[in-house]
Amino acid sequence: MIQYNIIKRPLITEKTGIQKENFNQISFEVDRRANRVEIKRAIETIFNVKVGGVRTMQVKGKVKRRGRIVGKRRDWKKAVVTLMPGERIDFFDGV
Repeated sequence: MIQYNIIKRPLITEKTGIQKENFNQISFEVDRRANRVEIKRAIETIFNVKVGGVRTMQVKGKVKRRGRIVGKRRDWKKAVVTLMPGERIDFFDGV
């Protein structure tokens, strides 16, 4: 797989902000077929940082209703990447 196809987007939430500050961890939505080794290689290549560890989880899509119509959000894969001490990824540098 190509590195830029493995990493879909960073997850920017209040919880991931706390993880970034306290534990030097960044969360990403990744391709469902990617494994930990491929995710680690992609992060190191794209952001030019050293990765300490990668934890992954399958997130099930929620069932949502609009009146009588029942739908389901898509399933996706989440990766929590722990960076080595001294490394950092800044998404909003000039903001």
